[in-house]
Amino acid sequence: MERKTARLTLLIDPAKKAAFERLCAIQDVTPSQVVRRLIREYLAAHGVQFVPSGAADVARRPRAKGASRGGAR
Repeated sequence: MERKTARLTLLIDPAKKAAFERLCAIQDVTPSQVVRRLIREYLAAHGVQFVPSGAADVARRPRAKGASRGGAR
């Protein structure tokens, strides 16, 4: 999951926006969730690869002292 965010501003017909927000509410998702999913799918469909913001930070984060490598047993 992405840890950092950037704002994307767009202009859309007010009636289309209202219909989109109603559908999102019916489906119990936020408009932002839908737009993020659409962007991920669009990038994948066009073969564009990316590393989500914050993913590299998680990979490099040092383990706590005494933490095991294998996780819970």
